Amino acid sequence: MNGSAPDPRGIPPHETGAGHGPWQVDILLAEGFVLTEFSAVIEPLRLANRVLAQPPFQWTLRSAAGGKVGCRAGAVVETDPFVPRPDADCVFVLGNSDPDCPALSLGPEIATYRTRGAKVYLLAEAASRYIRDHASDGRLHTTHWENATLLRERSGLFDANFALASEDGQVVTCAGMGATVDVVLTLIGQLTTAAAQMTVANILLHEKVRDYGSMQPFSGVKPTITGDADLDQAIRVMQDHIEDPLPINEIVDHLGISTRSLERKFKTYLGTTPNGFYREMRLNKANNLLLNTTMSVREIGLACGFSNGFSTLYKAFFGITPLSLRKSRLENGRAPGGGRRGG
Repeated sequence: MNGSAPDPRGIPPHETGAGHGPWQVDILLAEGFVLTEFSAVIEPLRLANRVLAQPPFQWTLRSAAGGKVGCRAGAVVETDPFVPRPDADCVFVLGNSDPDCPALSLGPEIATYRTRGAKVYLLAEAASRYIRDHASDGRLHTTHWENATLLRERSGLFDANFALASEDGQVVTCAGMGATVDVVLTLIGQLTTAAAQMTVANILLHEKVRDYGSMQPFSGVKPTITGDADLDQAIRVMQDHIEDPLPINEIVDHLGISTRSLERKFKTYLGTTPNGFYREMRLNKANNLLLNTTMSVREIGLACGFSNGFSTLYKAFFGITPLSLRKSRLENGRAPGGGRRGG
């Protein structure tokens, strides 16, 4: 649809033709914002302005105090401060790898944007913070699957929705990372034209605009990584039984194939054994919890299916004990507190 018609998702009508202003987008940043998500918001909007005769979007970067704000990748941007009466048509709140960060607790600011009719997009940790602060029904919202795991492990609060994004009135919660591109392309399609959306997607080499209901890859709900149905199903069963691992013979009984057949599939597609893959999957989850939560080493071991010997196995695999790794990260200024890798 074009920008002069009311949008079905509740974004206020706003003409973009000659003599009319463009759609205003505010982008709210906290220190340590995720550069992938920043680019995924800015670049599709910039390209839409490039391909359309009348540039339909303008945006403002904002932070609580204004001034310079940096990401973990080292890039720094200049921001304007929040304003009490924002005139944006929509606002994106970016995560920063730590859902416990006070700067993501933006309840009053979000309420102000909603009161003034803006659509609010909360990405990853910003979505997690919104879910936690509002004790919301998790089925109505989405966050990155790693954050969903942490919410569930720490508080049992989140009945995980593993879609790329979810819409609840004026609020869209999103998994962030690569899903951000799909959300922004969807917005472009809503406010301009389907042709403009397709052109921007083609420039980005983005083959398909996934809808909100598409599942996050590797979320533990719909893994599809090998192209082999039996192997994908085996991985799905393993992901569903991280805390209480199943013996391989039970997994093959569930699949209706032989142990030898499953071993050949793992060797052919993944270059490992079923037991080796299962153990590494559990250790990788343990590593994520170790670096990004305040759970004790024993709690992490139990959460990942290691009832004993966790520290020894961890050191054999990663070459360092869990406590030593956590200590080294603390000394380097990264305290555990929640969030995704790669922030």
